[in-house]
Formats: sequence, C-alpha cells, structure tokens
Amino acid sequence: MRASKCPRAEAAALNCLLALCLLSIPSQAKKAVQVLHNHVRPAVTNGRAARVGPMPNNQRLRLAILLPLRNQNQLTSLLKRLHDRTSPDYRHFLTVAQFTERFGPSKRDYEAVVKFARSKGFTVTNAPANRMLVHLDGTVSQINKVFHVTMTNYRHPTENRIFYSPDREPSLELSVTVAHVAGMNNFSLPRPKFKRAPPNFRRNAVGSGPSGAYLGSDMRAAYYGGSTLTGSGQAVGLLEFDGYNMSDVTASFAGQSNTVPIHNVLLDGATAGSDGDDGEQVLDIVQAASMAPGLSQVRVYIAPSNSQIGVGDVDIFNQMATENIAKQLSCSWGWNPDDTTQLDPIFQEFAAQGQNLFVASGDAGAYTGSNATDNIYPAESVYVVAVGGTDLITNGAGGSWQSETAWADSGGGPADDGFAIPSWQAGVANSANQASTTVRNVPDVAAEANTDNYTCDQGSCSGDYGGTSFAAPRWAGFLALVNQQVASGGNSSLSFVNPSIYSIGQSSNYNSAFHDITSGNNNNGQGQSFSAVVGYDLVTGWGSPNGQNLIDQLSETNLSTQ
Repeated sequence: MRASKCPRAEAAALNCLLALCLLSIPSQAKKAVQVLHNHVRPAVTNGRAARVGPMPNNQRLRLAILLPLRNQNQLTSLLKRLHDRTSPDYRHFLTVAQFTERFGPSKRDYEAVVKFARSKGFTVTNAPANRMLVHLDGTVSQINKVFHVTMTNYRHPTENRIFYSPDREPSLELSVTVAHVAGMNNFSLPRPKFKRAPPNFRRNAVGSGPSGAYLGSDMRAAYYGGSTLTGSGQAVGLLEFDGYNMSDVTASFAGQSNTVPIHNVLLDGATAGSDGDDGEQVLDIVQAASMAPGLSQVRVYIAPSNSQIGVGDVDIFNQMATENIAKQLSCSWGWNPDDTTQLDPIFQEFAAQGQNLFVASGDAGAYTGSNATDNIYPAESVYVVAVGGTDLITNGAGGSWQSETAWADSGGGPADDGFAIPSWQAGVANSANQASTTVRNVPDVAAEANTDNYTCDQGSCSGDYGGTSFAAPRWAGFLALVNQQVASGGNSSLSFVNPSIYSIGQSSNYNSAFHDITSGNNNNGQGQSFSAVVGYDLVTGWGSPNGQNLIDQLSETNLSTQ
C-alpha cells in the first residue's frame, strides 16, 4: 500500500509544477511596457500649473507617433560629406524615396505601429512617404487607456488660459521603439515674430511705400540690386498657423504687381481663410515673392491656429520634406517644444535632400536662457539658418543699400536650450562678441527688421510693422536667387548653407560678400545685452547679404569641386 501511494504523490507534484509553469506563462509573454519621456511640462510636475480637472472622455484629439530614424551614425556621416567639397558625395542629395529606404523607419515597424493603433480603436490617417509619423485620431478615453495617463486640464502659470496635458509620462505596450508622441499637450502655442512700432516711433526708412515705409521691392533693390536673377524655377515654402486673406496680400504690394503663384497646402483640417489675424502669413508671402519675383511658386503650408504645437509644426515640416518641392523654406514663428530633439529627424531629411530652412531669431532682444519665456525654438536648432534683425537705410525709394545698424529687438545669444556648438561655428567666439565656445550661437545672418515696413492685416494697412519675421522670408527669397544661378550651370541646389556662410565669414572675401553690421545692440531690458561688432556677433550674425557678391561666393563655395 505504501508503495502504491508514491506514484500518486509524484503525479500530484508534477501537476503542481505544471500549474505553476502555466500560471507563469502569461506574465512572461506579456509585452514589455515602453515608457516615454518629455511629454509633461515642469509646470505640471512642480505644481505651478493648478489642476482644473480631467478632460472629457469623449473629447477628440489628434496625435502623431514619431518613429526614430535608422542608421543614425551613417546619416550623420553623410550630412557632413554632403557639404564637404573634398567628398565624392558632395551635393549628391537624396530623393525622398532614397532617404526613406536608407534612414527612414522600416516598413515593417511602421505597419506594426499602424496595426497597434487601429487595434486600440484609433483612426489612422495621412501615411507620409517617409514613414516618420503615424497620425492618430481618438478620444481622450482611448488615449488614457492606451498610454496609461489621465489627460487633464490645467491653468497656465503665465498665460490667461487653460491647457491640457497628461498627468504623467505616457507608456504603452508596443515592441517598436517610439521617439515621441506629438500633441499630448498644448502648453506652448506658436507665436509669430512680428510687431508694431512703439509710440512716438520716428521712421528712418525712405522706402517706396506710403509715408516712406519699406516695401518688399525695396529689400530686393538693397540686398540684390540687380535684375537678372528672379528666382526663376525655384519655390519658397512657408510655415504658417491659420490662413490669410488674398486681398491683404495684394494690398501689401501697394500697387506694385505680383506674378508669383501662391499655392496653399492645408493640413490638420486647416482652411485657407483667416480667423481674424493674418499679418504674419501675409508679410511672409509678400517678402519672399518680392525678393524673388520670378519664383515658380510660394507654397504656404497651413495648420490651424489652435493646433496643438507638436502636431501642427511636425505635420508642416514633414509635409515640406516629403513633398521636397521647395528648396528654400522659412519659419517666422517660435514656441517652446516638449522635446527640442523631436524635429531633428525631419530637419536632417531637409539637409539630406538639399533643403534650407531659415528661421526668425525673435524680437525680444538678447536671449535670457529660458526658452519657456523667449519661445525662440526652432531658431536655435543646429539644422537651421537663424536670421536676426537690422535697421536698414537705403539711398532713396527703391535705392541701393546705404547703411545698416543692429535692430534693438533682434533675438540672439547662446541657445537657450543648450544645443551643442556645431563644427561649422567653432572658432567664431571671441572676447568682443561674447559668443559661446560650447553652445550653438544665434543668429547666423540678418536683414532689415525695424518697425518701418509696410504690410496689411485684416484689411488694415500700415507702414509701422517689423520683426525678424520679415528677415527670414527675405533670406529664403535671396537663396532662391542663388539657387537659380547654380541651376543655370546644370547643378543641383545648394547644400545646407551655414557651413558655407561661416567659411565665407572667416575668409578674406567676407567684407565683399556681407554687409558687416558693427554698431548697435540688442539690450532686452532685463540686464542682458550683446553688441554688434566687427565680424560675427550675437545680434546680426555675419550681417546682411551684399547682393551679387554673396550670390557668387555661395555659388563658388558650393560648386568649386563640381
């Protein structure tokens, strides 16, 4: 009898062991939780933003899952070779398809994320050619469940409005690596970089507009001064939030004709018309078209004005990259992003495809070290050309360049968000200009930005507008002239121009290629100030373009090994 009990005992033990194994399988098979970062603002975590309450479960939001690039080291190396005149890859730019094949997220990973999102009830829309973004549309209830957060309304600590945000960093059960989820908060809204003249402002301009205000044509005469190059065959792309009235664009030419076609690219449900303020959109269009009146088109990329920053900006820039139509791009808006690296993959695609982005440096003077208040991003990115402001005097209406000083409100200084100094900027810092030896310095170049420019906003026209908003699209239009000259020789567009600009700036050709601004400062009234000095400075960069001389220098710098 004793012997007969042993097999039963052994069987029971085996059954227990088997049960334990079976119980352990679900926990081992469960997908690992991926915890994300940089989605919750410090104002939420430190309690400065007072909690109002949870967002309604049925409220819908647009999100975009950003996927990381592949082969990052290879891409970094390629970007250096593309503007290295000694490399066989010099200016051999990639197509969108080539960039996606070599560096974009894999088709397998992209499809896995799409499948995951749809399985959670999200609507997936707008599959981009580069597979960088998975666009989602869903309810707050779905977002809370999938990302393990509670989407909550908070009172903004410095602005009179309510914003929403997750109460904690999102996480999700997905094996594919996610770089960021755009649109999970609207703490920072995009701000245009233009302004009106202060009271009792005395206009020094002698332009062609009413009461001597500057028109866009005056900028072409001052900074180019010729007639041969018009930007023919080139397109300029503009980032905008909200639409505009075509009547304001026409009126801003103040009786002068415009033959440049204007095409709108509407994103995220945007409409072409204005919602009550179209000053930024109008001046961007007019300044680009005036500098290069033979452009094939000005392409206006529009997201809604109430777009959550992090969706609108991502979608616009990615559309610019995946279309790859405009080789010169301009952004006159600034914001404080969740993550200052989230747009880097798109900016790197710009560089790999031969697209240049000019960004207004801001209108609040010297940087304070806090982008939370300055809203200077993306001007501080190492992948863009940051454009500061000057006060220009011309030789009469439609006349040539006469003199130029630093504009007092020109944004500049070491980057607030601490971007590491790029190789092409190394060596420019000295005791006079106070530039950083470790942090990216802003701006790179400059153009007229004083409040003596003519434009129209919602049917009201005035000659007291200014801001680095004017300067950025002027430089984009100027580059179109350069690219037209380069294209006439059968060559492709210029590579990322900052390395060439800094090479010229440190050469014997500098004073013939640029107007070196050496007087004035950008005192912000808070104790910070940088002065315009000989050579590079933190108010005007290397200065403003000196017409055909700079065009020839940029063309030669970019073509000397072709």
